[in-house]
Amino acid sequence: MKKFLFLFMMACFFGGILAGCGSTNTEAQPKEEKEETSTDELKEETKEEPKEESEDESVETESVEEDNIEETSTAGFSEVINHMEEVSEGTAEILFEGTETFEHEMEGVTTSVDTYALVELTDFHTDFSIPFDDETDGAVLLVQYTVKNDTEKDAYYMPSFYLTYTGATKSFYNYKELLPEEQQLPTLLSASNDYLIEAGKSHTGYFAYPFGKSILPQVLEEGIVSIEVPRPHATKGDVNDNFGSETTFHLGVTEAASKKVTENQSFYQDKLTTANMGEKVMIEEQQDIGTTETISDFDITLEGYQFTDFTPNEVEAPRFENFTNGMVMLTVKFLIDNKSDADIGISSLGSKLTVNDGAQYMLDQGMLLDYGYDDVIAAGESGELLQIYVLDKEQYDKIWKEKSFELELGPMKDTSAKDISKGKTATFKLK
Repeated sequence: MKKFLFLFMMACFFGGILAGCGSTNTEAQPKEEKEETSTDELKEETKEEPKEESEDESVETESVEEDNIEETSTAGFSEVINHMEEVSEGTAEILFEGTETFEHEMEGVTTSVDTYALVELTDFHTDFSIPFDDETDGAVLLVQYTVKNDTEKDAYYMPSFYLTYTGATKSFYNYKELLPEEQQLPTLLSASNDYLIEAGKSHTGYFAYPFGKSILPQVLEEGIVSIEVPRPHATKGDVNDNFGSETTFHLGVTEAASKKVTENQSFYQDKLTTANMGEKVMIEEQQDIGTTETISDFDITLEGYQFTDFTPNEVEAPRFENFTNGMVMLTVKFLIDNKSDADIGISSLGSKLTVNDGAQYMLDQGMLLDYGYDDVIAAGESGELLQIYVLDKEQYDKIWKEKSFELELGPMKDTSAKDISKGKTATFKLK
């Protein structure tokens, strides 16, 4: 009896377990369906969310990359300044940081100013005082340059980036003791490597121009410094085998001066502008005239002209002392298409300006143009030509400005100043 009762109880126990297991399986299916639906929804959300996250991450990555670019530039600059402080035992503070870049292309070789800053450097070791006029306070103009060779041939470039400013009594050059040697452009392009820039290559490095405390106020008052940009060489060791054209970079080292540099770019680049000889104020200009005259094998097009009020700086004032009534400058721009077999010597060309309805005339002032003997318009090529005239301001205001201006250009001349247009000239009416 007891055995039977035990077996009966065991049968009920296992039957309950089986029933419970079956019930659990039955209820599990809807839950699984719900879980599948939930999972599908989650998958859809998951598919959407990563897209959003990916876009955000992409934007964030781009932002980070942009920040990194800026930080890299700033970090590079900071590194140089920190090094300068460390080696000189001085204290550095940025007075002005330029935002403009400058670039000059020379038949495939390009020189550029990428960034620059005027940094005050004070209380430095006496070992560094000589370039600062024996003073232990002053400032350093840090300039980052890049020289790039986009030609298919090796070129040679001596980075003789000498700096001056109006009123300076000397030229300034890189003070190598202040910078990490491997980051200096004169190290990257030096006699030890023959100043070589391989085809398709570029070099980027710094210059440090030192100013003593005594002259720093003069530099800041003038505001603009000028840096010579020499030409590259085609042959190793031959400094006379140059190509391209020289130029001058003008850097503003104060906010006002930097603004003036930008404004000056709107003026024709005669020597008054390129050499920072004074201040121009636009009176009248005409662009895109496009009138063409042909003489012999030369098509000469009048591109435009600018009348400007001009006030020379203190250094240049003696040159214009005869103009007691003030000056108006007329700068005229031409485009010459040289279809001849001879190169045109730009500095050999001259012109005559007739004013007051033909009653008076004057000759161009070639000394106020930034052309050298090596500047040419090659045979078969086209090039720009500027001509400039100095007008008495009183006569201009009272008599000339409302009357006709006529300009006669030529004859064309080669690099030996020989007439190559058989005496023929081109005549243009300006107004």
